[in-house]
Amino acid sequence: MKINKKIVKAIFVFYLFFLNQTTAIENKILFKVNNQIITSVDVLNEINYLSLINSDFQKLDKQKKYEVSKNSLIREKIKEIDLKKQFVELKLNEEYANELIKNYSRRIGFKNTNNFSKELKKNNIKMDSVIKKITIEAFWSQLILDKFLKNVKINEANIKKELQNQKIQREYLLSEILFGLETNNELENKIKLIKKAISDEGFSKAALVHSISDTANSGGKLDWINEASLNIKIKSALKNLEIGAHTEPILLPGGYLILKINDIKEVVKEINYEKEFEKVKRAKTNEQLNIMSNLYFNKIKKNIIINEL
Repeated sequence: MKINKKIVKAIFVFYLFFLNQTTAIENKILFKVNNQIITSVDVLNEINYLSLINSDFQKLDKQKKYEVSKNSLIREKIKEIDLKKQFVELKLNEEYANELIKNYSRRIGFKNTNNFSKELKKNNIKMDSVIKKITIEAFWSQLILDKFLKNVKINEANIKKELQNQKIQREYLLSEILFGLETNNELENKIKLIKKAISDEGFSKAALVHSISDTANSGGKLDWINEASLNIKIKSALKNLEIGAHTEPILLPGGYLILKINDIKEVVKEINYEKEFEKVKRAKTNEQLNIMSNLYFNKIKKNIIINEL
């Protein structure tokens, strides 16, 4: 008798959530990423974690929660596998780790680390697992810096010229969906699928499900970005959009990018050019490094064997 994998998966997802509501789940291996395993308990813990840090994740149906959590864990495992080849030990010193946790807890909406810690405990999430996630991201950022900072090209003269002409500072509060390069045929279908998800469920939920960026788990949310730090292609795509609207897919070296404008602010103020120059230069550097990070991730992923058990 032939087994229908889709039906088996659907039954398992229901079983996973049912057990989560009633009793302790038997820990079973679901995936192997090279020799690294992802278990049923790992998936449940990731579901709990994503539910805590993103209210939109809570609104997804059970199947989508499972898929988003699974993909999040696989992405994390791929990074961890590569990092272990590059560094002797993936461990942060205590002071730096505490600083990262403090900044992270504030960024996701908690007043302080203590409040964040209490919510983790309430939701049966171990702080050690969060520290591991933060550690992997910190070492990944360091790896990308070490490998690609020398390739970053910044036109400092253009930045200075733009800042000098910028009597009114315009800043955007954006969200992003980054999705991978596909063949032309698949690309059209992918764009239709994402646009429908944005229309039906909202941008944040669409980012959770479809974005391959590291911002996916937070619904694609980005910080305020000065217009001067945006590249010409992105600036042009945003120029005539109103708050709440999103761009058409923008082709970048790391994939296709859809941006949504959550808010815009225009401020007339005396500019500290030296400070603003460094801020814009840093933002442009980060933009290029993020593209290189996605390209590098896609490259190493090709050499990773992912088995669903």
